[in-house]
Amino acid sequence: AEIIVECTGFYTSAEKSQAHLDAGAKKVLISAPAGEMKTIVYNVNDDTLDGNDTIVSVASCTTNCLAPMAKALHDSFGIEVGTMTTIHAYTGTQSLVDGPRGKDLRASRAAAENIIPHTTGAAKAIGLVIPELSGKLKGHAQRVPVKTGSVTELVSILGKK
Repeated sequence: AEIIVECTGFYTSAEKSQAHLDAGAKKVLISAPAGEMKTIVYNVNDDTLDGNDTIVSVASCTTNCLAPMAKALHDSFGIEVGTMTTIHAYTGTQSLVDGPRGKDLRASRAAAENIIPHTTGAAKAIGLVIPELSGKLKGHAQRVPVKTGSVTELVSILGKK
């Protein structure tokens, strides 16, 4: 194959995705956060792609929502510091019924019946997409009982009016 679009969730690092290249693929596009590798959000930093990139992450759905907002604000006014909150549909990693899930009591709740405070890596990942914002944003998430759909809010202190 010319290009592998990695959507299984099992090959979310350069090391693991190397298996696709070893099997003959020329390029791998990971549809999830993948650590400190080159991370692209279309219309934000896709101009950094070059012909030598073989494994690239396209971040998370939340980062793809956050990055265009953050770029527009930062380019126009300069973000000094900010916080983002995502109200996010439940995901396949959550249980659909109440039950024991180790020490994490939040993870024990039924995803389709509860609003569950959760973590998000989008605020940290924004630094991979817009390096000037590295460490400037904090992130919060609420997983809500809907199958699909999310919204992200960005509140920032700006450098200029």
